[in-house]
Amino acid sequence: MKVHAYDRKRGKLWLRIRRNWGLYLLLAPALLLLLCFSYRPMYGVIIAFKEFKPAKGILGSAWADPWYKYFLKYFNSYQFASTIRNTLTITLYSLLTFPVPILLALAVNQMRVGWYRKFFQTVSYMPHFISTVVMVGLIILLLSPGSGLIGSICGLLGIEAPNLMGMAGAFKHLYVWTDVWQHAGWDSIIYIAALAGVDPTLYEAATVDGATDMQKIWHVDIPMLIPTAVILLIMRMGGLMSLGFEKVYLMQNSLNQISSEVIATYVYKIGIVNTQYSYSTAINLFTTVVNFIFLILANQISKRLSENSLW
Repeated sequence: MKVHAYDRKRGKLWLRIRRNWGLYLLLAPALLLLLCFSYRPMYGVIIAFKEFKPAKGILGSAWADPWYKYFLKYFNSYQFASTIRNTLTITLYSLLTFPVPILLALAVNQMRVGWYRKFFQTVSYMPHFISTVVMVGLIILLLSPGSGLIGSICGLLGIEAPNLMGMAGAFKHLYVWTDVWQHAGWDSIIYIAALAGVDPTLYEAATVDGATDMQKIWHVDIPMLIPTAVILLIMRMGGLMSLGFEKVYLMQNSLNQISSEVIATYVYKIGIVNTQYSYSTAINLFTTVVNFIFLILANQISKRLSENSLW
């Protein structure tokens, strides 16, 4: 009797599970947490299609008429263009700094003095552990035109200190480059780990051929980092519309709001402050769908142009 292809695949799956039951048992807690805290709450997205009333609950609330009512409301709102523009401006600007951790990892890999390398790595990692609130507090203190470091230097020089936190045009630069300072060292760890796995014989062969340090970096190190960098870039493309809320909100004020009002802060103000739950859920669902489309496109482009992809 001919066994159906589906049955054969199912049989092989159960055979793998039986052979590796210990590994699947270790995976079970993570899978359970994922189901409980990521997939189970997903039913709440139907709020975007309902006239949600907390007293009636999600299932008891009436459906919106038409079902795309809140999506259309966002598309027609005066904040639609500005929040999309501000979010994309900052996230695309951040993508331009993507090579910084790679360059940092290449620099660390070239350090030969052990104690100096450890000291440099420790110093570059430390800002990552500063909380967002403390980080923004430091930015405000340093850039304050009255009592900050910039204000003190300008006072000594006899010039008027600029109010950088109140300049709408300076917001994206402050956000991106302080983020680079805080996280570049930590983000470089994965690249340093990739470089640690390079076969030493490749460097020996390059040395025999008379390659300089820069040629070794270009022809040995960078090709080894490309697969890792491509995967991380694809994952970042999946969050193109999901700019972090905390730092933007803390850096935001009435003077720079024209360039700092992003989708995340707008959703917070609409949903939590103004209690428009259905409207805020619709906006968030829209950004999630767009992020998913960006992720699929980036993965497919990478798969066609190279052999690196998420699936």
